[in-house]
Amino acid sequence: MEDRIESIFEGLRQKSATKQAIFRNTKQTFEQLRACSVELVKNLKNRIAEVEDNIVIEYRSVNEFEFHVKFSGDLLVIVMHSNVITLPEDHELMKSRYVEEDFRRRFFGHIMAYNFMADSIKYNRLNDPGYLLGRVLINIDNHFYLEGVKQLDLTYHDMAKNKITPETLRLFVESAMVASVNNDLVAPDVDEIRKITVKQKLEEQQVSTPQKVGFAFSYQRKPNVY
Repeated sequence: MEDRIESIFEGLRQKSATKQAIFRNTKQTFEQLRACSVELVKNLKNRIAEVEDNIVIEYRSVNEFEFHVKFSGDLLVIVMHSNVITLPEDHELMKSRYVEEDFRRRFFGHIMAYNFMADSIKYNRLNDPGYLLGRVLINIDNHFYLEGVKQLDLTYHDMAKNKITPETLRLFVESAMVASVNNDLVAPDVDEIRKITVKQKLEEQQVSTPQKVGFAFSYQRKPNVY
């Protein structure tokens, strides 16, 4: 009985310490993302002001785990999840030698970047979709792994070599903004909006709101296995 209790205690102690360290790494990464986003918005505002004063570019802090970057009609929503996660055993990252070498590397903090139409949030259009652009996983070594849409065009596949730097974080934000801007709105088919209900009218649901084309997500991308 005592051996079992000791085993449970050690397991809890090791996992708890690991997850707390990963949470701290993830929070630090998130704050770096926040800082580089603030700087990027400042830079873009100064540049765009020289040629066009009607384009809105702004940063807004929502809380300690979320901030927004608005640029023209697009909204980039960056969210840090407060929990530490692991991945399914059949995920390619979990099969890598790097992860297998250290049990603690099986756990990750994660930060997600979503693209919404800015008016969806402004006018509280609850049925409007948002699109996941990318997810950054951070581990106990402060290394990262990036899963994202093909439009990001980022090739950080090998977690063993991917160390968090201000440059890579800035590139992630910039690439997410480029992907958002280049993904155009498409009006719904007329048959989809031919009829609306009284409920939709009373709730002011914008059933004719155009939607993004969508993104091709690189789910099948495999990391280098070492």
